[in-house]
Amino acid sequence: MNTDLLKRLCETPGVPGHEHRVRDLITAEIEGLFDHVETDPMGSLLCRRDARREDAPRIMLLCHMDEIGFLVSHIDEKGFVWLHPVGGFDPRNLFSRRVLVCTDDGDIKGVMNPGGKPVHISTPEERKKIPTPTEFFVDTGLGTKAADRIKVGDMVVMDEPFLEMGEKFVSKALDNRVACWLGIEAIRQLGDKGRGAEIHVAFTCQEEVGLRGAKTAAYKVRPDIGIGVDTTLACDTPGVPDKDRTTRQGDGFGLHVRDGSFISDRGLVADFEKLAREKEIPFQRTMLAAGGQDGAAAQQAAAGARAIGVVVGTRYIHTVTEMVDRTDLEAARDILSAYLEVFEG
Repeated sequence: MNTDLLKRLCETPGVPGHEHRVRDLITAEIEGLFDHVETDPMGSLLCRRDARREDAPRIMLLCHMDEIGFLVSHIDEKGFVWLHPVGGFDPRNLFSRRVLVCTDDGDIKGVMNPGGKPVHISTPEERKKIPTPTEFFVDTGLGTKAADRIKVGDMVVMDEPFLEMGEKFVSKALDNRVACWLGIEAIRQLGDKGRGAEIHVAFTCQEEVGLRGAKTAAYKVRPDIGIGVDTTLACDTPGVPDKDRTTRQGDGFGLHVRDGSFISDRGLVADFEKLAREKEIPFQRTMLAAGGQDGAAAQQAAAGARAIGVVVGTRYIHTVTEMVDRTDLEAARDILSAYLEVFEG
């Protein structure tokens, strides 16, 4: 398993609208895997494998590159850096974090905390207050010199290393570098098979702020079948009722039936389930009450497409401790490769 690639993907900064570093990494990694590669005007990386026959179906995998993060909104007169979130944060997970402020001239380490009194001088009532994400600021240690190096619009990401813990991978940005890894490794595993379909892998931008890159990419490709590749919840942890867990880690990839943005094509769900059983690839059906993913953009582009989601259950999602199971990740890779292989030239 190509763990090094997953590590590099996760540790590379890339918030919505600033996916260029991730895109450059992927571009170097996929050399020779596709017949055509281009970057669209929004910044998504569009990759195509040609079919060996005319009138071949167009199958599109959508794998978003962006991670949740922040953009610098203000540098005050003392050099404290204030932030605007791009993506959905639970502020309870933001206290006392190490971050990187990514500028055109290099990355600057900093620490993020909310404004207010420390525990020693705050009242019990003050300690109960949960600040909003916009109440957090970054201290780079540069003081007033911060304004000379940092500008409004620079991206800020969490600064945490990728870890292997038993059969688990832990990192920031597993949502959705998992899908970037799958989009590369499924095609690598496919080899020269599956040439009966025109296969598109779109590494999309700005998913975390409204599926924006996927909408334009899918409109251009106009797929017959769209596969949204993403993470989903694995709330198989203490404090969550079993009915709300969404997935259980170690039970295989998630065969995504619905979420807040789309309902998967019933025929595709049946096809993927049958193939997974035939290939003995572990899977679990998944539904998500809210939220969305790029499969919705493929389904609704132009005149529409059949669409489905292939997802990987992730614990502690939208934190720096996102966790996936190795076997679930392998199962997602294997089902994507197996499905594409069905389309022989």
